[in-house]
Amino acid sequence: MANQPQAMRRFRLRDIVEDRRIVLMLALGFSSGLPLLLVLGTFTLRLAFSDIDVRAIGLFSYVALPYSLKFLWAPAIDRLNVPVLSARLGRRRAWMVTTQAAVALCLILMAFSDPKTNLALLGLGAFLVAFCAASQDVVIDGWRIDAAGSDFQGILAATSNLGYRLGLITAGAGALFIAASGGWTLAYLIMAALMLVGMIAALLAPAFDRPRAVQAETPGRSRFWSMRRAVLEPLTELYGRFGGALWGILLLVALFRLPDFLSGVMASPLYRTLGFDLKEIATVTKLYGIWVGIAGGFAGGWALARLGLFPTLLLGAFLAASSHLAFAWLAAGAPELWRLTVAISVENFCGSFAGIVLIAYMSSLTSPAYAATQYALFSSLYALPGKLIAGSSGFVVAAIGYPAFFVMTSLVGIPVLILCVAVGRRSGQAETAAAAPARDGHEAGNRIPGGELPTTARATGAA
Repeated sequence: MANQPQAMRRFRLRDIVEDRRIVLMLALGFSSGLPLLLVLGTFTLRLAFSDIDVRAIGLFSYVALPYSLKFLWAPAIDRLNVPVLSARLGRRRAWMVTTQAAVALCLILMAFSDPKTNLALLGLGAFLVAFCAASQDVVIDGWRIDAAGSDFQGILAATSNLGYRLGLITAGAGALFIAASGGWTLAYLIMAALMLVGMIAALLAPAFDRPRAVQAETPGRSRFWSMRRAVLEPLTELYGRFGGALWGILLLVALFRLPDFLSGVMASPLYRTLGFDLKEIATVTKLYGIWVGIAGGFAGGWALARLGLFPTLLLGAFLAASSHLAFAWLAAGAPELWRLTVAISVENFCGSFAGIVLIAYMSSLTSPAYAATQYALFSSLYALPGKLIAGSSGFVVAAIGYPAFFVMTSLVGIPVLILCVAVGRRSGQAETAAAAPARDGHEAGNRIPGGELPTTARATGAA
């Protein structure tokens, strides 16, 4: 027994060195992370430096709603084929290539839209990027889960998280440095070209399409009944495992990162208001801050391994909420670079810690038979309430100012902590009572350092 952990570590190291899924997952994670800031943090900075009113900037946060609503069309992506391409590439790879090409085209539309003269067209382009990128996330999540199985999930999840963070660095610091030197049009065109990284990885990736049982269906009702089953079966399977505790679990997932979404939209206008330039913002928030976020993610994975899932979930909720006081401190003081560095260090470390924990929790709830649809449901729910409310954040800042606003977002975390304590215990009991096959398929994901796929990191990158 004493030698078992060492054998496991040697096995994982060999897999990391030899398995080509690692390199492919790194590239797909990069492709998944690249579009996010181009419709969130980098996008709001573009608006702020174009002197768009802070209230309008808050309202433009709604263009990213497709990331929170992707569960509505995830069953179609899980079931339907892309004409022509699916026959050649397989269902998942065909969807990957299609959505990645669509993201690139929409980024080109954003590149040639001036906020001062074509603000509506720019907003439309951002919405289409978010829709296509959210669809890409659905299929990449499904491919990762199918490709990894239960024993390789943590390794691919950590690799995907690293690739995702590299995409955030590129779309954050990279795009801002390019915009400072060559303008926003050049920056967005280069980002569009970088979507080729994911397209090449998708073309080289094994199909890993999970076979589905073919059942006899009534003529004339087959298509309707198939889609109905695609939507209802994942939900009924969840209810069958968790019973009445499911509603509390869904509420916890929906509210866990609410403070982050409330504050994240106003971070970029705050930097502009304090007088920081694009290169300073890029260096501290989008370059240095990303690596601090990676450290926070590893700390979250370490805590998961040492403390267990639910104690770490509670700790993550506390850190995510209290960290916003650092932005309140930044907003109330002088615009000094060291103060920005401290605030970003606290916010990104704590936010990534909480993100990894939440993703591990959401992954532990899914069933292998409905992984893509159920995970899309959870990863959409975690962001939806915050996205719906965040559009009004600009009006709140205009009324009470930045310091009071960030104190308020921190206080929002108090009821989330209470819910986390109550639901964590209930969902833990429900998971213990679940059937053994369902439990065994997720135990590795609950214990793996490094967490799960970075859907939650997308929220952290919004700032």
